[in-house]
This record gives sequence, structure tokens and C-alpha cells, in this order.
Amino acid sequence: PSEEIITLMWSFIVSIYTIGGLLGSLSAGYLSVRFGRKKAMLFANIPALLSATLMGLSRLCGSFEMIIAGRLFSGMCGGKSTFLPTLLTNWESSLALNIHLMYAGECAPQNLRGMIAITASTACAIGKFVGFALGLREVLGVDALWPILMAANALPALVQLFTLPFFPDSPRYLLIDKKDKEGCLKAVKQLWGDGDYRAEIDDMMTEQEAILGEKAKSICDLFHDKSVRWQFITLFLVASCTQLIGVNVV
Repeated sequence: PSEEIITLMWSFIVSIYTIGGLLGSLSAGYLSVRFGRKKAMLFANIPALLSATLMGLSRLCGSFEMIIAGRLFSGMCGGKSTFLPTLLTNWESSLALNIHLMYAGECAPQNLRGMIAITASTACAIGKFVGFALGLREVLGVDALWPILMAANALPALVQLFTLPFFPDSPRYLLIDKKDKEGCLKAVKQLWGDGDYRAEIDDMMTEQEAILGEKAKSICDLFHDKSVRWQFITLFLVASCTQLIGVNVV
């Protein structure tokens, strides 16, 4: 193909990740309530492993379309893609990262919740560093080894797939969405150890009573909800400015 077509294909490969991230982030809310935080995170490993398989075998099959499809699935699953060095775009928008933040925040005790939530950003930064290191020509960034580099995001997906089933589901999800108080208490004790957690349970019960009978809000409802207007505008501006600096602009 001509140089223009090659540039177009390369640009499409890079940008399709963002479309996958949009699809993943839009489905995160539904999946986390329908199947629970833990199961939804396990489901997110399916597009991660599928993307690694497609991109890892793309050279063997002589198909750049497989790289495009793999990038789309990689964007849907999200955080796993931080191992791909030069093809990074919007890791912030993804199925896995959104659900991970919910799960980690709801599983953490109140005094550690902020610190636990920030580990997602720390892990993404470490993933980017590892990705750029793996992409060096002295490591995997050579003509013969780049398919291995493209498939490297299968490693964290496999680790999560084999370890997450041993963890309990979110106590908040069990109590508020599943109405399973006994399961919530069991999960709290498994996560936080033996102790008196009546205050935390009472807080969740109060929240359950406050939202009883309320319909889950859609994206459109969020735009029209005046009670969160300024919080939404603030977060939107901060997130937008984040996309105008650093690796995305480069």
C-alpha cells in the first residue's frame, strides 16, 4: 500500500483503543450491578486475553486487521493495556479500571479507602514504565519479538483470572444490590479480619434505605442532575486537561 494508506492504518490502530475504552466504560455500570464487581472484573479478562491472542498472532497470520480488532478489545478491558508502550491512549476509560475502582473502594475500610483507591493510578504508572522498558530495542522492541510485546497484556489478565476467585465480592454490593446481609458480614470479616464493624454496616444500611426504590441513573440522567452539576463539570475539566498533557499528546 501507499505511504498515505499505511499512515491511515497506523493511525486507526492507535485510535481504535479509545473507541474500545468508551464502549467498556459505558458498560461498566450495568455489568457491575448485574453480575457484581468481582464477576464483572473476571469478565473483563475475556477481551484482555482475546486482544493478546489476536495481536500476538497477527504477524503469523499476516493480518493488520487482527491488530485493529485486538486494540479494540484491549481498550474495552482497559487497564491491562498499560503494557503496550507505543500504542497507549486513554487507559482512563475502560471496563476493568472503572470496576476495579468500585471494587477496591468498597472493599477497603473507611480509614484506608483513599489510599487504596489511588493504587490504581500508581499501578497504571508502573505499567507504563514497564511497557516502555519492554519496548526498548534491547528487550522486545525488535522486528522478531514485537508480537510477544503486543501479547504481554495477557500476563496481568491471567494473574487476575487465577487469583480473584479467592477474594470475596464487595460488601456494599452484597448488602445494597443483593440484599444479602449475612454475605456482607462474611465478606467484611474476610477482608478486614475479626472486629466490630457495626458502624460500617449501619452506614451501608442507611445508604440502602436512602436509595430504596430509586431507579439507577443513566448517562443522560447524570447530565441533567443539577445536584451534581458542579462536581461533574470539575471532574470533566480535570480529566479533559489530563488528556492534553503527557503520553497522549506525545
